[in-house]
Amino acid sequence: MATLNTDHLWMPFTANRQFKSKPRLMVSAKGMHFQTDDGRQILDGTAGLWCVNAGHCHPKITEAINEQARTLDYAPLFQMGHPKVFEAATALAKMAPEGMNRVFFCNDGSEAVDSALKIALSYHQVRGNPLRTRLVGRERGYHGVGFGGIAVGGIAGNRKQFGPTLANVDHLRHPLDIARNAYSRGLPEHGAEMADEFEQRMLALHDPSTIAALIIEPLQGSTGVILPPKGYLQKMRAICDKYGILMIFDEVITGFGRLGTPFAADYFGVVPDMIICAKGLTNAAIPMGAVIVRQDIHDTFMSAAPEGAIEFAHGYTYSGHPVASAAALATLKVYQDEQLFDRAAGLSQYFEDAAHSLKGLPYVKDIRNLGLVCGIELDSVPGKPSARAFDVFLKCFWEQGVLIRTTGDIIALSPPLIIDKAQIDQLFGAIANVLKKQSATLAVESSPAMSPS
Repeated sequence: MATLNTDHLWMPFTANRQFKSKPRLMVSAKGMHFQTDDGRQILDGTAGLWCVNAGHCHPKITEAINEQARTLDYAPLFQMGHPKVFEAATALAKMAPEGMNRVFFCNDGSEAVDSALKIALSYHQVRGNPLRTRLVGRERGYHGVGFGGIAVGGIAGNRKQFGPTLANVDHLRHPLDIARNAYSRGLPEHGAEMADEFEQRMLALHDPSTIAALIIEPLQGSTGVILPPKGYLQKMRAICDKYGILMIFDEVITGFGRLGTPFAADYFGVVPDMIICAKGLTNAAIPMGAVIVRQDIHDTFMSAAPEGAIEFAHGYTYSGHPVASAAALATLKVYQDEQLFDRAAGLSQYFEDAAHSLKGLPYVKDIRNLGLVCGIELDSVPGKPSARAFDVFLKCFWEQGVLIRTTGDIIALSPPLIIDKAQIDQLFGAIANVLKKQSATLAVESSPAMSPS
């Protein structure tokens, strides 16, 4: 490949100077693998960014995109429409939990979060409860990078550069408790009582009649795979019901088979008032996000507005884009036709066993897993947080031919649902090899024979 000028691109969530000193470039992809500019095959252990659930360049999805682009490249959804977007909404509603059958489309997870927050605040207003303006998120929660999302999100690094965002936002504790739940297989046994803090602390501090919505990830992914303890989400649902607070599940990561079910709501048996989704909605082939809403919430807007009036003053130029709608329709059909959710459920035990085979390796302090998601928490290098995991990331890419993702000193894995057992072995074997080499290198460097005389 000719020399590539990397100067002009400001890359997102990237150490730009480090990357540009030795770029990691993907030039094609198929199924479970990327191909790099130097011709190497890279096993995708993260489904891109938690999103390519059906594998890369699926022919039925790419053909649907090509056909739609040839037929209708764009049509506005403001006071207009096109058939594919209504078909996509119907298909998505059929996949959602019962009663959640109204869909608002946008372009990605961040926009879906902001849309859901707006729906929540507006819903209480149109019902005559204008005092319900407070939003509650959770520490270490990730809800995208819009100002609404970083306000309810709980990642300090995503917030500190931007100063105050939305007022009237508070945060609950996250439920990670390594001391009691280290190396849990599946849902942790301990910690459901943390949900009680919502009522005992948050609602004691703030009048419950001022809280519009609670937004949480059923499984917190971006901050290192934090799993809800058994019974935790059920308690949260009961508290929201008791005080008339809307419950929003951010399922941008967990939606579309990641836990072996269409949504985490199905896995946990907890139906929220809204589900935020994106990523796997189109297999990441075209950007698209959505908010799935209970019908009665939608109908409240319809009945409150005068005839002929716009019921909800919100939307985007590319809401329900024709090509994205075609991609979503094709993707949802692939999931069903190829039974990928069942496939993920069937592989989850093998994936769990492979993940926990790393227990006892150098630097591994905890392993957390559910479905086809795994978090491997490492001991940090003293004074250099995130350095150890990032070194594993680099060595997996350059030396092992495997793509992993890191957040702090946690390795997060979320492969496409088409992964097979041999590839699961390759994925965890690569991490094991790197950790063992890290330890061996450190032992050599610290041995007396290597010390200066």
